[in-house]
Amino acid sequence: MGPVAMKGEARDGSAPRGPLSVQLRFATGLTSEEYVRQKGWQFATLKQCPLHPEGGCGFARHTPYTRVEPPGAQVARFYCPDGHTTFSMLPDCLASRLSGSLEDVERVCTEVEGRHQSLEATAERLRPDIQLQGALRWVRRRVGAVVGALVAIVGLRPDLFAGRQPSLENFRSVLGVEHVLPALRETVARYLAGLPPPLGFGPPARRRGRAPPRFQQKTGADPPRGLA
Repeated sequence: MGPVAMKGEARDGSAPRGPLSVQLRFATGLTSEEYVRQKGWQFATLKQCPLHPEGGCGFARHTPYTRVEPPGAQVARFYCPDGHTTFSMLPDCLASRLSGSLEDVERVCTEVEGRHQSLEATAERLRPDIQLQGALRWVRRRVGAVVGALVAIVGLRPDLFAGRQPSLENFRSVLGVEHVLPALRETVARYLAGLPPPLGFGPPARRRGRAPPRFQQKTGADPPRGLA
């Protein structure tokens, strides 16, 4: 689900902050396993319609939708009859527009960031179930999207990341957390509607050229070790 050009009360009940998204953040400290085990989608609430904060539109809980990964995960939804719009509440642990969790995505990017071997070898090791070109696309999609988000966040939160290289290692040291991407959902919550997936809820980052960007590296058969 992508962003829609609408204004209203922000998802945390504060003053309007510009365009809202039909995908909203469900703030939760649960891991993806805990979210499935506790059926966390049942606890997601949206007190008022983002389109009609004054009420009267018939806004109500809708049938949740099921995620492919992790197995058993569902996402809470709410429906505005007057606006003919469904809003989903994605928990902090799950990736946007990708199956699986943000921790899964971060694990792939961390492997690339600290790899001791070529990107091709890393892709083969991470996805031995598919052919090499498919594995490379799978890895590059995740790495490129995360790099795009980190670059944007350096500018959005200079109070935290000014002068920092857009790498998971750098962000991890600043935030003091083990898993960066779920923590960033809270750190940049007000900007999620404009940030690209899998972290944010905006449209995918525009690709320039044939290969998505790597962590501060030029494309090539075997780039130097590290990503920064």
